[in-house]
Amino acid sequence: MTGRQGPALSRRSLIGAGLGISAAGLTTAGTGQALAAGSAGTRPSSGPARGHAFLAAAMDAYPDHGRIRLTQSYTDQAGLFSTAFTYDNALAILAHLAARTPAGLTRAKALGDALLYAQEHDPAHDDGRLRQAYNTGPYTFYDGSLQPDGFVRADGTANVGTQFGFTGTAVGDMAWAGIGLSALARRTGARRFLTGAARIGEWIERTGRTDEPLGGYKFGVDGANQKLPFTSTEHNTDLVCLFGRLALLTGDRVWRERQARAEAFVKRMWEPSGGFFYTGTNDGVTVNRSPVPEDTQTWTHLALDSRRHSRSLDWAAAELAVLDHSGRTNSTVPAGQSYEGVTFSSASLLANEGAPIADGQPKPDRNGVWFEGTAHLALALRDRGARGDEARARRLLASIEQAQDLLGGAQTVGGRELPERAGVVSASSPLDTGFGFGYYPYRHTGATAWYLMAAARFNPLQA
Repeated sequence: MTGRQGPALSRRSLIGAGLGISAAGLTTAGTGQALAAGSAGTRPSSGPARGHAFLAAAMDAYPDHGRIRLTQSYTDQAGLFSTAFTYDNALAILAHLAARTPAGLTRAKALGDALLYAQEHDPAHDDGRLRQAYNTGPYTFYDGSLQPDGFVRADGTANVGTQFGFTGTAVGDMAWAGIGLSALARRTGARRFLTGAARIGEWIERTGRTDEPLGGYKFGVDGANQKLPFTSTEHNTDLVCLFGRLALLTGDRVWRERQARAEAFVKRMWEPSGGFFYTGTNDGVTVNRSPVPEDTQTWTHLALDSRRHSRSLDWAAAELAVLDHSGRTNSTVPAGQSYEGVTFSSASLLANEGAPIADGQPKPDRNGVWFEGTAHLALALRDRGARGDEARARRLLASIEQAQDLLGGAQTVGGRELPERAGVVSASSPLDTGFGFGYYPYRHTGATAWYLMAAARFNPLQA
C-alpha cells in the first residue's frame, strides 16, 4: 500500500533477512564519486542503461511461465519471492516510457496489458480493481507449500499475492496503475489503456469518496473488502494527476470535479508555518501531525506545480537529510563508502537503534538513505529549477548511482544472476520508516524506476 496509516504489513514491508551487501568497489568517502570496478580501460555502461537492464531482468525472470507477466519488485534475497507489487509495476511502465525507445515502449505495453489482465481476471471481483500485489513466478513458501503458477494461474485467473496477505486494494496503488495506463493511452492512442484507467478512476470514486469534514478520497479496502478509515495525502496527490489525466483524455468534465476534490484535501494538509504537508487523517476530522513523510513533500510538487507550496522541497531536503557511512550505528555500508540523501520520515530520524525494526528484522540505522525518496527529491528539484536545485539534484543522483554500482551485489531475481551493477537498492542500510515497517539494501524495481525518471527529467505526475 502507498498509504501511511494502514495495516503494518504493506507493499513497503519487507522480510529483513540476509542483507546481501557487496564491497566490490570502493569510493572516496564523502565525495559521491565511485572508483570503477573491473579492469582498467573498460567503460561501464551508463547508470540509466544498467537501471533499465535491471528492470528487464526483473520482468523476464520466469520465461517458462507465460508471456503475460509482471516485474518482480525486489531481489530474491528480500524474502518476498516473486511478489510483484502493483505500485512498482506502474512505476516500471513509466520508467520504460521515460526511455523513449522502441524497446521501452514494448515493455511498457506488455506491463500495461498485464495490469489489464489482472483487472479483467480477478478471482473474486469484476469491478475494475487491482490487488496490492501478485505472484509472477513459482516458489516454495516458508511453510513448505508450493506456489506453482506464474502470473496467470492454471484456471486463467490472475495470481493474487495471498501468501503474504497482499490481497487488499489501496487507492494510491490504484491511482499509480491508472497513471501508468493513462500514460500508455496518451503515448500509443490505444483505447484499451484508457478504458482500464477510467475503470480504476470509477472504482476509486465509488469506494473512496468521502463527505467527512476534511474531504478527499479514503484509503481503500482490506483483503476482506472492508473499507479502511484513513485518508492519505499521498493518495490524494496521486489522484490529482490521475483525474486530471482522465479529464484531458476523455473530455468528460466530471473528472475535473473529482480532481478538485482530491486537490482540496491535499491543500488542507499544508502547514504554512513549517512549509510542509502532513501525512493525512485517521478519522476525516483530525489531521495527523506526526510522523511527516518525505513523499508528501515531493509528489505534491510534481502533481500540483504550485509555487506557493514548493517550499516543501526545501523542508524535505533540510529536515530529512541523512549521510550514511560505516561508522554509523547499525550501518551496513562497507568501509570507505558513504551515501547522502533523505530518509523516509521525521520518525526515521528518531528510530530506536537498540531494538529491531520488527520481529526478525535487523536494528535500524537512523541515517539510512531511502533511495526511492532521494530520487523523488532529485526529480522534484530538477522540475522546480530554482537557484541551486540542479546542483543539489546532481549530488543526489550521484549518490544513487554509486549505490547502484556498489550495494546489493550477488543478488538474484527468480534465481537468476542480475546484470552487473544493475538496479538500485531501496535503502543504504536498514531504516525504520516510523509507520510499522522498514526498508533494506535489496535491489528494488520502485527505487530503480524513480532513479530512471529522475535521470530522464520525466515527471510522472504531470497531468
